[in-house]
Amino acid sequence: MRDWGHDGVVVSVLILSVVIALGITLSKIRLGGISLGGAWILFTGIAFGHLGLGLDARLLHFLKEFGLILFVYSIGLQVGPGFFTAFRKGGVALNSLAVISILLSAGVVVILYCVTDIPATAIAGIFSGAVTNTPGMGAAQQTYSDLYGADAADIATGYAVAYPVGVIGTILSLIALRYLLRIHVYRERVEAERCFGRPQELAVRTLSLIVLNEAIEGRRIREIVPLLNRRFVISRIRHQGDKHDIKLVESETVLRLNDHILLVTSSTDAEAVAAFFGREVSTDWEDTNLNLMVQRIVLTRPELQGRTLAQLNLRQNLTVSITRIQRAGVNIVAAPHIPLQMGDRLTVIGTKQAMANAEKELGNSLKHLDNPNLLPIFTGIAIGCLVGCIPLAIPGLSQPVKLGLAGGPLVISILQSRFGPSYGIVTYTTASANLMLREIGISMFLACVGLEAGKSFVPTLLQGDGLLWMVYGVAITIIPLLLSGLIGRMIFRLNYYTLIGVLSGANTNPPALAYSNSQVSCDAPAVGYATVYPLSMFLRILLAQLWILLTC
Repeated sequence: MRDWGHDGVVVSVLILSVVIALGITLSKIRLGGISLGGAWILFTGIAFGHLGLGLDARLLHFLKEFGLILFVYSIGLQVGPGFFTAFRKGGVALNSLAVISILLSAGVVVILYCVTDIPATAIAGIFSGAVTNTPGMGAAQQTYSDLYGADAADIATGYAVAYPVGVIGTILSLIALRYLLRIHVYRERVEAERCFGRPQELAVRTLSLIVLNEAIEGRRIREIVPLLNRRFVISRIRHQGDKHDIKLVESETVLRLNDHILLVTSSTDAEAVAAFFGREVSTDWEDTNLNLMVQRIVLTRPELQGRTLAQLNLRQNLTVSITRIQRAGVNIVAAPHIPLQMGDRLTVIGTKQAMANAEKELGNSLKHLDNPNLLPIFTGIAIGCLVGCIPLAIPGLSQPVKLGLAGGPLVISILQSRFGPSYGIVTYTTASANLMLREIGISMFLACVGLEAGKSFVPTLLQGDGLLWMVYGVAITIIPLLLSGLIGRMIFRLNYYTLIGVLSGANTNPPALAYSNSQVSCDAPAVGYATVYPLSMFLRILLAQLWILLTC
């Protein structure tokens, strides 16, 4: 890189800013509806680096590592709340398929390494690029640097070569699966909208029932709940003979035969809950009711962080009913034992006056959410960096494993965002704030990686093995996806739209998710993607590190 002398820092920041701005501008380009997104920042950095327009070496190293830390930490904050729940019941099936896909891609990498003369560092970059996993590439670079005190340029080069085929190859594979599996598009869409062919624990249903079970005649709600070991919340009731008088349900509410009740439960419990109470009926709860209203209220009072709905006892204190909690875009049945988190969106039912009281109790002030909680963020980053430096001895490995600056902050942010609220720690950031943190981090990281790899990229692509590396990337992308798609359909019996969401998540591929979402109006692809994304991201980072430790 050119020595810019006394004004090196100023010129370095100027070059970095131009690279990022130009890369973001180019990311708006779409070919066939497909965009490479942030990868344009990497390619712009490569172009500048090839022309000799580089950064001060020490500044480049710092910005690259700090950008990676911001990126993976913000990812952990985003996925942490759903990381552990993804392993429950139906989430196990989706994550099992994701693990199969990841192991298949790792298997292809091992085969290529054994039958070709490709360097281990280059294939590490190709591996991460083929599955569009930038943190994996960062983890591989960090691990190599820890081992040898220098960066391996061909990690970034391999990543840059394989990334475009990773994006395009994934989407083409999802299209190919539609024909290989002989998907009936209309039928699959209808079934996806009805939650068929995906784990029903990941969906919430509202049921209108008539009470026909004589065993619960005259019993109070608090007496009935222990009889049915299922998750459900009864929100409203219309007693027999009262066609227009709809009331909120409290723990002391008594059920009678032929009463109509409205309840919320998970799809997996819906059949059992309906059979227990009676059967489903068609009841117009909205038009016949003149007193009750339904509203989304956002929890914005920090002092309520970590407290459960049972502890708040809003039904008794405020005469309102909470039926759902929307957290990180996922609806949850409002069970009494669930700890609340800042930013939770609660579906509340009550009278106009009761709703006003509930707003005062819960906050519902978006202005409070705009104030960032910087203390837990930087504390978490500091702890993550320390954890990343701890050597972990693994039998069979000559060198201890370190989580590094990619793995350490990721693990801590996942744990912090999942368990912090239970201890009164406010880890909430708005979606826009998290996205800003993440995009700034990944933009700095990709720009620095591109500037660093610029010297070797063009010679490798045009004169070296670059085109062959691209072919390897195609194999790493397509073969595991096609095999995993067949397994997901034939063994796990997944709906096609859930399946392509899972495969997009296993490859941590946002453009593929965007394509999947564009194919259907329901949230089946997004649910599949979100369910497997946390574990897939973690495993991709871990495998990249293990590959460097085992082969270098």
